[in-house]
Amino acid sequence: MKTHRLIAALAVAGAALSGLGCGGEEPRGGDEAVGMSQAPLACTTRITYGNTWIHPGRESMVDIASGEVTWDGTCVNSGSNSYAVLSNGWKPYFTGNDACVMAFDSDCAGAQKCSTRVTYGPKWIHSGSGTFDDVGGRVFWNRSCVNEGSNSSAQLSNGWKPFFTGANGCAMTFRYTGCGGLYLNPVFSGGCADPGVIFDGGKYIAVCTSGGAAAAFSIRTSPDLITWTSAGHIFPSGKRPAWAKGDFWAPEIHRVGSRYIAYYTARHTNGVLSIGAASATSPLGPFTDLGGPLVHDPNMGMIDATFFTDTAGTKYLVWKADGNAVGQKTPIYAQPLSADGLSLTGTRKTLITNDRAWEGGLVEAPWVVARDGYYYLFYSGNAYYDGRYAIGVARATSPLGPYTKAANPILKTTPDWEGPGHGSVVTSPSGTSVMVYHAWDAGHTTRVMLVDTIVWKDGWPTMPGAPSLQSRPLP
Repeated sequence: MKTHRLIAALAVAGAALSGLGCGGEEPRGGDEAVGMSQAPLACTTRITYGNTWIHPGRESMVDIASGEVTWDGTCVNSGSNSYAVLSNGWKPYFTGNDACVMAFDSDCAGAQKCSTRVTYGPKWIHSGSGTFDDVGGRVFWNRSCVNEGSNSSAQLSNGWKPFFTGANGCAMTFRYTGCGGLYLNPVFSGGCADPGVIFDGGKYIAVCTSGGAAAAFSIRTSPDLITWTSAGHIFPSGKRPAWAKGDFWAPEIHRVGSRYIAYYTARHTNGVLSIGAASATSPLGPFTDLGGPLVHDPNMGMIDATFFTDTAGTKYLVWKADGNAVGQKTPIYAQPLSADGLSLTGTRKTLITNDRAWEGGLVEAPWVVARDGYYYLFYSGNAYYDGRYAIGVARATSPLGPYTKAANPILKTTPDWEGPGHGSVVTSPSGTSVMVYHAWDAGHTTRVMLVDTIVWKDGWPTMPGAPSLQSRPLP
């Protein structure tokens, strides 16, 4: 599994291109700055290379080129590698055949809106003489090729299903123009189980499970869901609430009225898992704890709280009863909240429980989204510690249900990412729906943060090709 590499322009053109040889026959990235001078550039193009780019000795996945630069989408196979020839003569190489993936973002006059060029390999089955399709927006492929009879097919994120002659014949390359660059999962590899993410004040704010650490619940911020910067803790060292003795899990920060409430799980001094709340005037704190648990049952653990407001303005807390710890079902409850979000009102209602085979002994980690007349309840099921963990979804026309579950999970384990789960659903900078969630790293030592696009189809969310392993356009 790859470590995180931020794919963004961080240097001026000369610095971005320094140390590059004049690529031609040898596998390299962008060549020397063709035609560049020390004078200020009238306009530039930021070229972002996919994760298979061959770039010995370089960390950055970006080059800045003078003027408007593009690529026709042709990927030439050369032995076990492949290469592309850009409009300025540069010749980047990529590991593997048909492996060229690049993004082009220009500040030149007439720059395009986000679009994708899909160029098909020689075995593509089609009518006419074209070799590519241009489509608005972001289209991607997980490089899975399915044999169907004597031919094979690939499923693209926009629903297209190109066919190719023969078994394992799928071959496509992708050029992204004006989409902001590329990214690669994980977006944070330092450990971030149960990420709770919101957008507020022009930035994304994420908090993660901290367990028994002296400082509870790291806060991180990001402008784009890809680059994350530390911003302190909900409870700095020495500031943990007196009623909680450990197991600080599953935090989320939400704006409630004019304040921010951090909802979280912790183990009460009497040994029972409970849900706490702390308030602040800023999402970055300092937070003042309620002084005791918001949700506490001496006979049953209560965990994984989330918050949402329905279309009528009523505020709700949603959480899970930890029945799996005592051999019982695990209902996910919802109950109205006071206007300040610091006390429960009304009556508790069960939204769902674990009644599907794939869910195993539990459902947990709720997150609710209102969209197009429905309330969508995203949740995780089964054992968090192995490949059975997955994310499902249910929907209802009322915030308190009844909820109807999708037949199957929308996100589950792949050979590259084990146990994806506990997701937050937010809107990306480009306006698309994305999920921020965790999965186990390659050594199964920690849970890392991943981001992937949600595609809405026929009234349900889908996550094509996720968890993603290859470079994708910024969401």
